[in-house]
Amino acid sequence: MNAGNAGDVAGNAANGNAPDLPSLRGFRSLRDEVSDALRAALVSGQMRPGVVYSAPALAARFGVSATPVREAMLDLARTGLVEVVRNKGFRVTEVSDAELDDITELRGLIEVPTVTRLAGEVPAQAYAELRPLAQAIVDAARAGDLIGYVEADRRFHLDLLRLAGNAALVDTVAELRERTRLFGLGRLAERGVLETSAREHLALLDLLEAGDAEAVRKLMRRHLGHVRGTWAGRAE
Repeated sequence: MNAGNAGDVAGNAANGNAPDLPSLRGFRSLRDEVSDALRAALVSGQMRPGVVYSAPALAARFGVSATPVREAMLDLARTGLVEVVRNKGFRVTEVSDAELDDITELRGLIEVPTVTRLAGEVPAQAYAELRPLAQAIVDAARAGDLIGYVEADRRFHLDLLRLAGNAALVDTVAELRERTRLFGLGRLAERGVLETSAREHLALLDLLEAGDAEAVRKLMRRHLGHVRGTWAGRAE
């Protein structure tokens, strides 16, 4: 999905149509594929807070039956991303500034020291796997592919954290990420500056490989600060 489509989402939903979501790719169960696509659309802000989306309309967009869509939306409801609206569908939940501030603080407390400790300790094979993901973030930013950006960014950060060997930590960060909305992504893409932010992932890998722990710590703090601004839709 490109940045220009972002503004059409709420209007499409109001007209009973599904938003412009990505195609399903057939790599897991249909329910999981739909869930991943919807989660990315929610986090990227393509599906807007307060808007009610019906399972049949979303199913028509995906070209599937309503059942896996309804099941996926119920899964998302359990994480708090949407809420059930009886006889209508699912409403995208609001996230307050206070909640976003709390999430930013928690992610900083968890991710900054964890990634800093990885400086100089990441195996060569891990770099070989992480660099294509970091480049995919840049490529998605350049193309204005907001959902592709969100998915690549999610995989990059969680795969990096997995190197610390703490599965509970990774699960916690994954849950925190799911509770956010990157409303500013469309604006950054339209202004042509999203790619600059995306390149921080490549820079982070360079610093980790060089073993520069202090520089890693500073970049991680700056990166999370950028993300918080993007959540609020006021990133510079």
